[in-house]
Amino acid sequence: MKHALVGAGEYLPNMEPVDRALFERLGKSPKVVCIPAGAGTEGADRIRYWSDLGVHHFKKLGADVKAVEVIDADTANDVSLADQIAEANFVYFSGGKPTYLYNTLLGSLAWQAVETVLANGGLLTGCSAGAMIQGSKVMGRPALGDGFGLLPNSVILPHFDEYPGFISRASRLISGTNIVTYGIDGMTSLYRDGDSLEVIGSGGVTVITKSGRQRFTQGDTFPALVEL
Repeated sequence: MKHALVGAGEYLPNMEPVDRALFERLGKSPKVVCIPAGAGTEGADRIRYWSDLGVHHFKKLGADVKAVEVIDADTANDVSLADQIAEANFVYFSGGKPTYLYNTLLGSLAWQAVETVLANGGLLTGCSAGAMIQGSKVMGRPALGDGFGLLPNSVILPHFDEYPGFISRASRLISGTNIVTYGIDGMTSLYRDGDSLEVIGSGGVTVITKSGRQRFTQGDTFPALVEL
């Protein structure tokens, strides 16, 4: 399985080297779908903003790209939209509200289509909320909720270099558990291929377990399944 977790900065010029690197790891001509579902409660203007920004960004990189506006339960179960996702080989979820994003996708045709892309050797990338739902647990209010568990036994903390209060709250929620925390800085991706994780980008990734923390930066690789 190939998937990538981005801390922050989706579709910005500084992310171009990261996304080019992800295209290289995809190993085929990228056919991208940008999905703004995390922003589904923010109104039509913001949904269109994220859709247009994603399409513009990936066109600059030479990709075949379209926005697929899955934004709520109805559109997540729209057969035609799910078919468009399944035809892609690079799925990108931009940010927003992680709990809303997870609940919108759970059990949906859209998520089944994402699983089809992964099963066919495609790559799923998510930024911020789109990264958080790939963990086994998602930080919510007031407690931890469920995620899709693509990265087992994990909580994903995006914006790790930006919001120390967010990190402190996460630490309190996770304290005493065996959950592994992956703190991902902005303009940085944690890329997984099978059992290997690789840091791509200008920031770093901090892995926190009961036994301590380690920080990894551009080009570092380490095992995906941390033994506790």
